[in-house]
Amino acid sequence: MIKRSISDNIISDLEDFAISVLNSPIDEIKNRLNIVEVIGSYIKLKKAGANFRALCPFHSEKNPSFFVSPTRQIWHCFGCQKGGDIFAFIKEIEGVEFGDALRILAQRAGVELKKPDPRLKTERQRLYEICELSTRFFERQLTGSSKGQEVKEYLLGRGIKEESLTKWRLGWSPEVWRGLSDFLVSKGYKREEIEKAGLSIRGEKGSYYDRFRGRIIFPIFDLNSQVIGFGGRIFKKEDVAKYINTPNTLLYDKGKVLYGLDRAKVEIRKKDFCMLVEGYTDVILAHQAEMENTVATSGTALTPFQLIFLKRYSDNLFLGFDMDIAGDTATKRGIDLAQVKGFNLKVILLPEGKDPADVISENPEDFTKLIDNARSILDFYFETTLSKKNSKTPEGKREISKVLLPVIKRIPNKIEQSFWIQKLAKQLEVGEGAVREELKKVKLEEEAFGLEVQELETLPQKSRKELLEERLLILIMKSQLLINSISKENLEFFSANVSQIISCLKKKEKIPLSLSDFFNYLSLKAEVEPEIEEMEEEFTNCLKELKSLEIKKKLNNISQNIKEAEGNKDMKKCEKLIEEFNYWTRQIL
Repeated sequence: MIKRSISDNIISDLEDFAISVLNSPIDEIKNRLNIVEVIGSYIKLKKAGANFRALCPFHSEKNPSFFVSPTRQIWHCFGCQKGGDIFAFIKEIEGVEFGDALRILAQRAGVELKKPDPRLKTERQRLYEICELSTRFFERQLTGSSKGQEVKEYLLGRGIKEESLTKWRLGWSPEVWRGLSDFLVSKGYKREEIEKAGLSIRGEKGSYYDRFRGRIIFPIFDLNSQVIGFGGRIFKKEDVAKYINTPNTLLYDKGKVLYGLDRAKVEIRKKDFCMLVEGYTDVILAHQAEMENTVATSGTALTPFQLIFLKRYSDNLFLGFDMDIAGDTATKRGIDLAQVKGFNLKVILLPEGKDPADVISENPEDFTKLIDNARSILDFYFETTLSKKNSKTPEGKREISKVLLPVIKRIPNKIEQSFWIQKLAKQLEVGEGAVREELKKVKLEEEAFGLEVQELETLPQKSRKELLEERLLILIMKSQLLINSISKENLEFFSANVSQIISCLKKKEKIPLSLSDFFNYLSLKAEVEPEIEEMEEEFTNCLKELKSLEIKKKLNNISQNIKEAEGNKDMKKCEKLIEEFNYWTRQIL
């Protein structure tokens, strides 16, 4: 049988039509940007025939099911079923609305967007503006006030250079009740909007006051370096919290943000590891010392969302903060989750009582040596636990196994897991079988895996009919002659969209624009699938099963109608329905 693809002809027609209507910024952006280059700046793409493939950045997987088609300028993940054009990708990976994706890609393409009517600005746009104006206000307070100069000298004394103050846009919030709020109101923003941006607090009597007062300000950026929130460190006070952050807002969610990731993402991919620290200053000093693959959790434990973001750039994490191996801390649970998600974890062994900023400010080369000597998470756990417990006593053996068995159980790779089981058995001077038996008894706490991750990884399930329809279309795209096997009567067994596509293919007509995304997805899937043996047999079986599914559905509906007619004692209708039931029963046999 002669096999040839028909999807390329249809796509060519669609592209000709698209080019003819290039009359908007969206079309111009798509025409200027190559989807492979755009997506490749976020994740690692590998050539796969005419297309590119990668591990999906939107769900966890071991085998790559994420494909990019340079011909069609689309992407699709056949695991989580997400896909679309460059705008859909930017919306998904940046977590933004279409308007924000449009601005991001317009800037990248060098396309100038017309300024929208101020009355039509979205709530998100106004919050971005409030955050940007607030950053400028704090910056001016740092450089233009006497107290700000004192704060600046303190920051310079901590080892932060002048250029870093500018680069990271550090600022100062004066010790006044409504300094920032009054400034923003003078610029046309409402006090309710300022509160929604997380910059003011409404008191019990209804009046507003600034959230950040008398604090060093660290602006927090999204992946496009837009300010979305703030961290504030107290200056020369001891009776209040050392750090406060913007609460969750429409723009800022502390569980989804990593400080410095906007500046670190390129270096993380280039060096293929991310250094994770706790504080803003740690990040700034690390970048200053040319360790620009450093990000911070900003005082929160690692969350499932943050791990998903990091997984886009590298599987290797170096942990530059205190690790409590026995404590049931939020930090420990975050590290456990990273281990479960397949990250290669290493621990930077810091001098007691010091954080990365302390070491770097004294001598950056010392911190480089600490990175070079970082220990794998398993080595770290083993060495630390064995040094604190007596492996010769029954009690010590039990305590050691209590700490190390859960760590071993979280290793996703069974070969690697077996290595550590053997090592633990040798250290405890017991049989390997005994360790394996105890390992079976270990129950990992649900929070170690994170409920959010379970929700994130609930992949969409397609119905059997949808799967069969897609399979039939893919087979048709691989071999045009198969379409002749679908009769006009068969079309009633398909959904309306699929029936319309089949009709267009039979008549060699253009696919309607409303169905082009679905058709592009199927065309890409047909391309990336390997050659299929016994194609005609598979096609016949799919068509037969699809017909059977629809007839069974019809029979079920008729049965319900018969029961209803019997209940109403409508024997004439009942006889007619029974006759119809018998007809469809014969069709399925």
